Amino acid sequence: MVAPAAPRSESPEAVAAIRRRILEETLARVDELVERSVALTLEQIPAYARAAQRDPELPDSVRDQVRRNYRANLLALLEGHRPTLDDTAFVRTAAAARARLGIELEDYLAAYRIGHGVLWEALLEAGGDAPSGREAVLPLATPLMAYSDLISAHAGKTYAERRQFAVADADRERRDLVERVLAGELPADGPLAGVAAAYGIGAAAPLMVAVAAPRAWQLDADAAHAAGAALSRACRGRARVLVAARQLGLVAILSLAEGVDPLEICDALDTAHDRLHRDGLELALGVGTVADGVAEVPRAHEEAAVALAAAAPAAVVALPRLSAFDYLALRADDTARRLLDPRLREFLASDRRRGSVLTATIRAFAEADLNVRVAAERLQVHPNTAQYRLRRVRERTGRNPRRTSDLLDLLVAIALE
Repeated sequence: MVAPAAPRSESPEAVAAIRRRILEETLARVDELVERSVALTLEQIPAYARAAQRDPELPDSVRDQVRRNYRANLLALLEGHRPTLDDTAFVRTAAAARARLGIELEDYLAAYRIGHGVLWEALLEAGGDAPSGREAVLPLATPLMAYSDLISAHAGKTYAERRQFAVADADRERRDLVERVLAGELPADGPLAGVAAAYGIGAAAPLMVAVAAPRAWQLDADAAHAAGAALSRACRGRARVLVAARQLGLVAILSLAEGVDPLEICDALDTAHDRLHRDGLELALGVGTVADGVAEVPRAHEEAAVALAAAAPAAVVALPRLSAFDYLALRADDTARRLLDPRLREFLASDRRRGSVLTATIRAFAEADLNVRVAAERLQVHPNTAQYRLRRVRERTGRNPRRTSDLLDLLVAIALE
């Protein structure tokens, strides 16, 4: 039995003629394909549907882009050349317009893939089921993919540029707003007023100011961004945080949520500080007391600067945690330290070397209202041990912790040292 002959393939000239016919038919259907692509885009990509509600002209803009895209692609295939940057210049304009509407690059490329799929299906449809038609259409896949890569590169570059400018603009606005607020001014209108509202900064809003300075690392753009992000994450739900790089450090203006205790914010800043420390970004942080509105922010900023100046390397000093006594000690000058009895300075230095046990006992005794038993419970020692320690303090300093004036001398020395 003789095997049937394999179907004879069309000649290259015949296949080329079929391919031209397919491309011409598809080019004639461009408007129909554009409508199909736009409808699918708005249906399948929520970001486009939301953007179309904000901007009713978006569908027409997408139609124009898809039409240009199809025509540039099909004409390049008909003429047998690879698309150039000039052929696809419209892509950068369209990508920039989508970015301005808040459409992300991922969604933009998804829309392009939808359009690419519609075009490819139209080409397959025009090729029909005949082997010659398939033979004519399939080689078009490679130049179509090359065109897709070119479009993606255009869009990616445009979005990257747009994001860079957007970040720069946002940073500039934040810095400008911080400067205005630190001067006690609230922008009444314009872009800065919108930024202030977004961060919850108002004439009567409860605000706190924190200032941070790096200790063992350079405050470059990446480090500043990391520090600002850590502060914002730690305060999420408790405060909105406006952060800007300023001179050699960072300034954060925190707008407290309703009912939030300032001590909660201090704890959150501790958390952020610890996280940055683990990541190798060590900084000192100073926090001022609450400002009742923008007009009091200059005072809160000055307080934060005082707290920062007193902060040890990689430490947090938050004024809302301090008593008035502690704050006075914080503001003490060199003269106050020179007035300390040298014997007290020697005692404190020696006690630090031994773990500050006696210093802790003095503090606990004062906080227990001179009640030895309560102080012992807080120190988790026997009352006799607490008694012994207090005698040792009296022997070594000449001050009796049971006398108010002597106890005050000891507490002032501890606070200053």
